[in-house]
Amino acid sequence: MKQEKIGIMVCGHGSRNQNAAREFAKVAEGLKARYESTPVEYGYLEFCNPVIHSGLDRLREQGVTRVLAVPGMLFAAGHAKNDIPSVLNTYQAAHHDIQIDYGRELGVDLKMIRAAGERIREAIEAADEEKESIPLHQTLLMVVGRGASDPDANSNVAKVMRMLWEGMGFGWGETCYSGVTFPLVEPGLRHAAKLGYRRIVVFPYFLFTGVLVKRIYSYTDVVAADHPEIDFVKADYLNDHQLVLDTFEDRVEETRAGQAVMNCQMCKYREQVLGFEAEVGAAQESHHHHVEGIGGGLENCPCEGDCDASCRDEDFCRKHGLPFTPLHNHDHAHDHGHSHGHHHHHHDHDHDHHHDHHHHPYPHADHPHGPKSMERGK
Repeated sequence: MKQEKIGIMVCGHGSRNQNAAREFAKVAEGLKARYESTPVEYGYLEFCNPVIHSGLDRLREQGVTRVLAVPGMLFAAGHAKNDIPSVLNTYQAAHHDIQIDYGRELGVDLKMIRAAGERIREAIEAADEEKESIPLHQTLLMVVGRGASDPDANSNVAKVMRMLWEGMGFGWGETCYSGVTFPLVEPGLRHAAKLGYRRIVVFPYFLFTGVLVKRIYSYTDVVAADHPEIDFVKADYLNDHQLVLDTFEDRVEETRAGQAVMNCQMCKYREQVLGFEAEVGAAQESHHHHVEGIGGGLENCPCEGDCDASCRDEDFCRKHGLPFTPLHNHDHAHDHGHSHGHHHHHHDHDHDHHHDHHHHPYPHADHPHGPKSMERGK
């Protein structure tokens, strides 16, 4: 019997921002340093190269027979529940010499909460040194999540906020989101500004930089300009904090031991979640295979890696002699996930099928504090 050789695969979403891609790669390097005798690779669903199957190819080339695949994502929404498992299932169906075990997302984790707390504390200390010191009881914490069409993932951001609020002793805490759901950053901050706090700390609960983090900071500037009486403080995102790497290592070890269990009790694909009843039992398929790698190859764009996506405009690309690749837009309000196969079931999946798959509409797409309100600030 062939001896088992384990490899680790970190599966990311990908970003138009090359600095974000470099930061994701830095996390993979951080894991490599912790697993010196184990092959570690990474790949993305879209916007970046290498794509996930390329990373899996490299593991197979190194003789790996069992892959511990972990999603490089904070919460389990459509990408972690559906798109990544679909890509892994498709790969394993085509390569019977390799076993792929899929782990769970970073999730609501005490180590992640501590890492977030340190980022917030660093920002407050820097603000206190630069300006006057403001007591925490006169400070409001605004935690900004990615936003998903999955209420379970969105509610987890609110739980992170509450644990930070209560753990650090802020005067008040609020949650908003960078896209898809509500409230978005600008209406969330305008609401927070009415509550009478002297300082508002804006903390993007994100792993890496990118278009969305830049947008969060930009909307903070917009609202701050209208409220000079309030001290707005921008905290840094999580990045490769050692406690984040500790959590990734925990997920790898859970996967190795077969203990990687997602939260199926609150999953809209398995249970009747209020407002999302139509999505129970929806088919598991990825919506990213047709945009794999799109967005890569423009490392030398005029943004110098800190991309705000303006260089992906077709006219801009023509003007600067850059190759234009269409983008898969995530600001629309429809659903991006159809999975209930959390435990990495095998099924056949045709990579060449037409892209007329059905998206369940997000039930509150017309919410006044949701995605449509973002159009004003663009």
